[in-house]
Amino acid sequence: MRVLVLTATSRLPDFSAVYVALSRHVEVDVRRLDKDQQRNLKAYMRNVVLASYDRVLLDIPFKYVCKQVSLLASWPGLLIYEEDACQNYLATSKWYGFFSRFYKQLPGARIVVTGASVARRLGSEGFDVTFIPKGYDPHTLYDEHQERDIELGFIGRTASKAYQGRKALLDSLSACEPLQLLRVEPGAAYRNMLNRIQYFVSADVGLGEYMAKNFEAMACGCLLIAWRQGEEEQAIGLEDGKHLLLYSSLDELRGHLAALRADPQKAAYIAGAGRDFVARNCSHEALAMRLVTELERNWPPMVLPRRWDWLRSLCTLRRV
Repeated sequence: MRVLVLTATSRLPDFSAVYVALSRHVEVDVRRLDKDQQRNLKAYMRNVVLASYDRVLLDIPFKYVCKQVSLLASWPGLLIYEEDACQNYLATSKWYGFFSRFYKQLPGARIVVTGASVARRLGSEGFDVTFIPKGYDPHTLYDEHQERDIELGFIGRTASKAYQGRKALLDSLSACEPLQLLRVEPGAAYRNMLNRIQYFVSADVGLGEYMAKNFEAMACGCLLIAWRQGEEEQAIGLEDGKHLLLYSSLDELRGHLAALRADPQKAAYIAGAGRDFVARNCSHEALAMRLVTELERNWPPMVLPRRWDWLRSLCTLRRV
């Protein structure tokens, strides 16, 4: 099987490990596009023989692809990997409802999203959608087994409207606990900072899924204290009290902190179990294997509008 991968030149997080792992199972042609190329896929694809590929894996930010629906609708074997589809259901997001309207115009595409509840809701709207949780790169993020001098920390953004709930909770926690709100560059600096944090606070309030930073923190040996997301934990396989600690209120979070401070042995056990869990289940290699499964599924025949009769003769990709 030949797979054309269209992704961003400076993708964050870096997905190089995903595509290396993918290449061990299918023939992969990874094209890294700059912003101008992402905005104008039609121009970029003029020199690409689309019919020589069995699948197209589209891994480009939604803000660039959402205006190119007429082009994408003509691509057979299209698999869209989307990490931000949770914003389809966030009333505070500028992308509220946009994803549903976009996917309705791509009846031949399959979609991979990173939230179980998002996948369920999109599925109920009739879309061919699969849930694969976000992951982390074990080659760059790992436990350095060093002394942790930051008891309570968070690394990430709070400025976006989509993160209003996150900011409110972190501000409330900062008022009563020694929480450090941190920002660092990706790579070694990020890994080193995570390895300094003992308890990582996940405050993904209202997002309905687990952000990559949760798995990254666990991989680096932090004990994750995460906002309870409901069906997400079970879908991922995370167990409260075993791999992480869950909370639904500031009081519950502070109760966890008090118990952990009184029982450092228990804290070390949960942190270690969480680290081992993500190593087995949430690495970029594991994500790649699940993408292989999606790519190898049979694709139904494309149903093109009559005005696109001229395209039917071009849609001759090999079926698997």
